[in-house]
Amino acid sequence: MEISARKKRILAAVVENYIRSAEPVGSKTIAETAGLGCSSATIRNELSELTALGYLEQPHTSAGRVPSPQGYRFYVNELMERQKLSLEEAEAINARLNEKMEQLDRLMADAGKLAGQLTGYPALALSAPRAATVKRFDLLYVDANTFIIVALLSNSTVQNKLVHLPFSVDQGMIQKLSALFNAGFTGLTDEEITPVLISATERAARDTMGLTSIIAAFTIEALSRSREGEAYVTGESSLLQQPEFRDPDKAHRVISYLSDSGHLMSLPSAGSDSGVRVIIGPENLAEELRDSSVVMASYDAGEGQRGLIGVVGPLRMDYAAVAAKLQYIAEGLSRLLGSGEAPAGFGKMILKGDVTSDE
Repeated sequence: MEISARKKRILAAVVENYIRSAEPVGSKTIAETAGLGCSSATIRNELSELTALGYLEQPHTSAGRVPSPQGYRFYVNELMERQKLSLEEAEAINARLNEKMEQLDRLMADAGKLAGQLTGYPALALSAPRAATVKRFDLLYVDANTFIIVALLSNSTVQNKLVHLPFSVDQGMIQKLSALFNAGFTGLTDEEITPVLISATERAARDTMGLTSIIAAFTIEALSRSREGEAYVTGESSLLQQPEFRDPDKAHRVISYLSDSGHLMSLPSAGSDSGVRVIIGPENLAEELRDSSVVMASYDAGEGQRGLIGVVGPLRMDYAAVAAKLQYIAEGLSRLLGSGEAPAGFGKMILKGDVTSDE
């Protein structure tokens, strides 16, 4: 059903006043802030009709109205104005994104922390899974029953394992296996390490003790883990500062959900481009998030992969401000990761024009 222009303005006024105050919004407040030029009685009638249509809820008989999930959805889709970042916010984001970070996990943790600081809500950053390969093997002989496997991966991480053997092995065998693995296993994904390759390496090394299989199994496991992606969550305690989560049980459910990286990796993506996705209350598939909203922005992680940066907060969220900040962070991550480096002048790009949420 199409709602009138006046109803839309009243709905927008309820949402925006409730975002600011976390208190039910009455007709007097709307008359003072919305500039409608009509009486409080007329506004009360419109509020009643919006409630009957499902866009508003009335917590108590004498209280004002609060938006329903349906009302928030209509506001996000139809009424929310695109918001510009201030110069200070954009420069702060650029400065943080342009810090030289050698490891992807530090970059993602920092990006999540930045999103949490800018929005005041718990933030999550999901890195894209990457099919890594081994760049170099080092097999370090310790004693006759012990050696260490060290593998430098193409994603700049290092995996290692201390191996204890129930039999003795000489240093020459460990050195021979190191040379064979560097010659035959570097540059391969886990799926390319086949039984045929392992058997051929065993024969070349004259390995009758199963050492080749031990090293190959470690390599496959390390490469397989690299394909899973990582989830980083920061600022969970900030949820307790929101009036909606003063109930400890309610807050505990959400915080427990956020602490499980498996849950986070299963969140729906924001889409194939750098747009922002808003999931409001009951639209969340997870029961623990049915009283919360999730706002996510997708970024280009390079090599055809995409990651997510987002926040979790109450339904009473300033969606326009949150969306603008997340999208700008996502665009910065895309520049850093999609091309491998930030373009020249990225830190000063804000000075060339306004920054908007759909830029």
